[in-house]
Amino acid sequence: MRQSPGGMMAQAFLGSLGVAILSLIVPQAAAQTTGTKPIVWMGPPGAQDGKCFRELFEHPDEWKETRSIIDVLFYAGQNIDKQFKDDEMKSWFAMMKQWGLKLGLEVGAVKPWGKTGEEVFNKERPMWERIQRLGGDISAIAMDEPLKCCRMDIDKPDDYAVQETANFIALVRKNFPRIQIGDIETYPSIPLKDHYWWIEALNKRLAEMKVRGLDFYRLDVNWAVFVVRNEGSWKEVRELERHCREKNLPFSLIYWAAGYPALQRKGIADDATWYVSIMQQGYDYALVDGAPDEYVIESWVGAPSRSVPETGDFTFTRSVRDFVRTFVTKNHIAPQAPPLPPKPKPRRTPAAKPPSDATS
Repeated sequence: MRQSPGGMMAQAFLGSLGVAILSLIVPQAAAQTTGTKPIVWMGPPGAQDGKCFRELFEHPDEWKETRSIIDVLFYAGQNIDKQFKDDEMKSWFAMMKQWGLKLGLEVGAVKPWGKTGEEVFNKERPMWERIQRLGGDISAIAMDEPLKCCRMDIDKPDDYAVQETANFIALVRKNFPRIQIGDIETYPSIPLKDHYWWIEALNKRLAEMKVRGLDFYRLDVNWAVFVVRNEGSWKEVRELERHCREKNLPFSLIYWAAGYPALQRKGIADDATWYVSIMQQGYDYALVDGAPDEYVIESWVGAPSRSVPETGDFTFTRSVRDFVRTFVTKNHIAPQAPPLPPKPKPRRTPAAKPPSDATS
């Protein structure tokens, strides 16, 4: 089969960079962990009417290893409600229980289509109740960037974002008390110091309302701008990880192909781009000793085009499987070069005997 340029790039990446870097950086990242097993979330692309999500259940034998090393199957709440029928979801939720996989949803909290926490909750509640009615057990929800939405989409002050996000969390805690709640925010479009302030302000307001605070904090890093605009750094992301750990707040990091949209516009993006990109992000964050409490492999860029098989080139489950092997379980996928045989010792030639002075 003829390989695409991205495919050849990926093969070179795996063959040289992987072997060279793994032995250097992964042990350093592992040393940063707290002893608690990291949680792995997997969020397949939602494009093509949920094709990649559906493939997981139509071909369950083609990703057995991948699902054995993840904890949460993750999807946008609105997509799961719009794209799938009741009979499909009922069957799939039963399969997830059999596999021991938790269900996570990405949800709104403050959005242009719901500018208060109460309005958003009232729109989303029927979707969650439908999932529960069909046998789905929602383990956790991740709020989709309420601070960013208030600042950049609906032009509301930060205090408004704090109050309305707290109102949303309070309603979830009251009506769905078993669901864990985390927040996703962007970086570096939201500066590091603002993340510190936001976490403190939101949890303080929740405490004043006698509502439990955040269960995790998730960062959506546009790491392409590190290169394109020289904004942000993995060192700052690592600082936020440390800050969350000091606050006993699990730190969650999304791994995704941040450069994919721009590369697609240039006509040089394909499924290999996704694979290479998330592996590169893994290496880059490990280089600064980053080790999140939650690894979230999530795509909203429409790639890869297929979820399975996990043994196929650049499928979504292949990328998740190889990523987890490399950065989470440390069962490295890169082939190790066999050791060179020992060099033979040089043979010493005996010195020539001097001529004898004896005469006959």
